[in-house]
Amino acid sequence: MSWLREYYQNEVVPKLMDRFNYKNKLEVPRLLKICLNMGLGEAVQNPKIIDQAVEELAVIAGQRPCIRRAKKSIAAFKLREGMPIGVMVTLRGERMYDFLARFINFALPRVRDFRGVPHKGFDGRGNFTMGINDHTIFPEVDPNKVEKIKGMNITFVTSAQNDEEAFELLKLLGMPFRRR
Repeated sequence: MSWLREYYQNEVVPKLMDRFNYKNKLEVPRLLKICLNMGLGEAVQNPKIIDQAVEELAVIAGQRPCIRRAKKSIAAFKLREGMPIGVMVTLRGERMYDFLARFINFALPRVRDFRGVPHKGFDGRGNFTMGINDHTIFPEVDPNKVEKIKGMNITFVTSAQNDEEAFELLKLLGMPFRRR
């Protein structure tokens, strides 16, 4: 069992039960999944970039990502239906907790001029999405082998009913939010 999952069960759950007056441990919000997504619009001109993104995202996530294809043709972008334009992976269970621990403890401190994670990524239903501009902040990625720096979106899906509960859950799990 991941140390972060044990920390959640032993430390975070009691604090959330006190904070929100839950009567049952099953009412306490929990992290359901983490979705990593790389949109690669430049894959229209350079299809080889998709293969590099698949390799790099697989190293970051510890799980092979799937290739996302265009749903519609858009002539202005020279995009045809079915062309590969991104890669994504969904993490659950142990891999999710391992990724979260690596992201908070190793990747975020490597961000240049990092002042904390902004609060504005909550969607009103207890999910949090944030974007990063440089995927080489992950220590698993060798920056010397990377041809092009890519950004990615990271979505934390929780069972929380509102943003306040989700914010408290992520904060207790160690997410370094900016001060308001």
